[in-house]
Amino acid sequence: MADRLTAKAALGTALSGVLAGVLISIGGTVNLSIENRVLGACFFSIGLFFVVSMRLWLFTGKVGWLCRHGMTYAVQLLLTLAGNFAGTLCVALLLRQTRTADGLVQRAAELSAAKMTDSLPSLFVLALFCGVLMYLGVSGFQTFDSAPGRYGAVFLAVTVFILSGFEHCIANMYYYSMSGVWGDGRAWLTMAVMVLGNAAGSVITAEGCRLSQKLLE
Repeated sequence: MADRLTAKAALGTALSGVLAGVLISIGGTVNLSIENRVLGACFFSIGLFFVVSMRLWLFTGKVGWLCRHGMTYAVQLLLTLAGNFAGTLCVALLLRQTRTADGLVQRAAELSAAKMTDSLPSLFVLALFCGVLMYLGVSGFQTFDSAPGRYGAVFLAVTVFILSGFEHCIANMYYYSMSGVWGDGRAWLTMAVMVLGNAAGSVITAEGCRLSQKLLE
């Protein structure tokens, strides 16, 4: 990767981040629309399926490789996070104008309230384990040769983190935007903790795997 991020690359990263945020929001929407938790978790995976297939920049799918790159990559991650947020916000604002808004807002408000009233250490730990799964899912997609293995890794990572109650910061950006809680400072604080937790889980897993492989050589 180049030492300096060009304006073209920065714009491309941000736009890719917006698109990834839109796709995760679509997955979040179907999750809010289905009462059955298992089915909701399964269909939520559509978002990550297309993110990895189209090689889009999703913060939780890219942050695990932070320690393997320089400052340029760190800047791209910040642009990605901003783009992901913009994408989730746009989808939420648009869907709030539709006939499905009442049900989506009600369900999103319930989820948001549970997160915003949780303790910060609890949110961090739940986000950390989501980060672990996100790294494994994306890394598995990149590593496995067969299509079943690649997409199976994505599917399992997504369904397991949802059914386990782990916290995914980008999905939660969508839920917070849908429920309209950004006016509360607690929303920003909890979101920051979840971003850090996702990042920590992904980086720890990535670097732990790399270290173990080196020690076994």
